[in-house]
Amino acid sequence: MEKEQKRIYLSSPTMHGKEQEFVQEAFDTNWVAPLGPNVNEFEKEMARYVGISHASALSAGTAAIHLALRLLGVGRGDVVFVSSLTFSASCNPIVYENATPVFIDSEPDTWNMSPEALEAAYEKYPDPKAVILVHLYGTPAKLDEIMAICEKHGTVLIEDAAESLGSTYKGKYTGTFGKMGIYSFNGNKIITTSGGGMLVSEDEALIQKSRFLATQARDPARHYQHSQIGYNYRMSNIVAGIGRGQLLYLEEHKKRKKEIYAQYREAFADIPEISMNPLNPDGDANCWLSGMRIAQGCGVTPDMVMDALEKENIESRPVWKPMHLQPVFAECDFYSAKETGSLAEDVFLSGLCLPSDIKNTAEDMGRIIGIVKGLFGK
Repeated sequence: MEKEQKRIYLSSPTMHGKEQEFVQEAFDTNWVAPLGPNVNEFEKEMARYVGISHASALSAGTAAIHLALRLLGVGRGDVVFVSSLTFSASCNPIVYENATPVFIDSEPDTWNMSPEALEAAYEKYPDPKAVILVHLYGTPAKLDEIMAICEKHGTVLIEDAAESLGSTYKGKYTGTFGKMGIYSFNGNKIITTSGGGMLVSEDEALIQKSRFLATQARDPARHYQHSQIGYNYRMSNIVAGIGRGQLLYLEEHKKRKKEIYAQYREAFADIPEISMNPLNPDGDANCWLSGMRIAQGCGVTPDMVMDALEKENIESRPVWKPMHLQPVFAECDFYSAKETGSLAEDVFLSGLCLPSDIKNTAEDMGRIIGIVKGLFGK
């Protein structure tokens, strides 16, 4: 019987042992309840790492976006501009608050929100409540241009840095440019708490209010009293312990992710039909996932690559399907950076994400690269 090839994952958790020490301490001191010292310290350590004043540890990055919108008073009748080329968690919370998402196309230099398409959206919607900017696959967006547009129109910027923890733009960490920023610690992110997120801001009052809302909005009374609707969104002390241990290795994880990206780029340099996801020259990307595009009409498609990899027990993934193409958002407006079609759709149809697990060995990388190059006759 033929031995099954080792499974190579897209981006699986990497534990180091230090995480268990923080978790064990929580067990030893019986701090297994929702809050505790790990939560407080994880907030401080994350804020210190990214260079911001305040952080609120939450159950998910989605919860962080939702609370950011609540804190801004987003509600029925409001419009929120958001990147189209992203995961649905970036925009679902807009609908939670009965507001309307308006989707913005990507630009070719980073695959992130197009400043030109964003400006175009203001012609119909001159007073959006917020802009949610996503730093796709860990690559910083064109922050100077986006921030200038938001400032000109008086719009609050929320940064969805779920995929870009550790990435910088002109030396400053993504997630710290807008009024609020969010991070995700989902299982496949650059560091993980199994599930969890963080809301950050320089505005202490906003972060304090986020913690209040995230703990069921319980009023400061001896009895259980509630004057507002709240949520069960706080991170647990156990989960925060994992995060504290993971944060110690974030720079190591980032270094390895960047090495993987560079290895792919070098390996495919002699195949003109392949282009890697672009990196912002004004930033330092964490290279969370290495993506590539395949020239259309060359005889090889993203599905062919993904099928060939899966046949060898190697996990890959399509590029996010743009939100403006999703059935659930079919009635929402979309603003393109192109006269016909959209860059977001072009990237979706021609792109895929390659295995970017930091545990990939030289042999693993050789397997992946060999399969891809073989499809192009190399």
